[in-house]
Amino acid sequence: MSRQLSFTKHERKILPDYRQRISSAESTQDVKKFFVYMVDMLFNEIFPDKITLEDNDIKLTPGQSGGYQLSKRLRTKPEFNELWKTSDLSDLLERMAEVACNRYRHLEKHPEKTSSKIRK
Repeated sequence: MSRQLSFTKHERKILPDYRQRISSAESTQDVKKFFVYMVDMLFNEIFPDKITLEDNDIKLTPGQSGGYQLSKRLRTKPEFNELWKTSDLSDLLERMAEVACNRYRHLEKHPEKTSSKIRK
């Protein structure tokens, strides 16, 4: 039986701020931006000075399996790949993506909420 690393303590640390940001998102673009921003914060906690996210390393992909997509560059990094295989990191990102995708779909179904927040 192999041992699996858990990063749930890092998840719990950012979760209140994450939920607040996602729920206050005024557009689908905000949801995507907040998702990437908070994943970056999470990675800074987990991989201090080892991995930095670049543009398009992670994307929120509502409607696709898992709800997010990792870049090939990130998946081929040995430090990342090893932890990805031996930890609950994929589950954690899936939970974060689920929250963001729910908000994304809600805003997509109710564009009047987005439009009413835009001031002329």
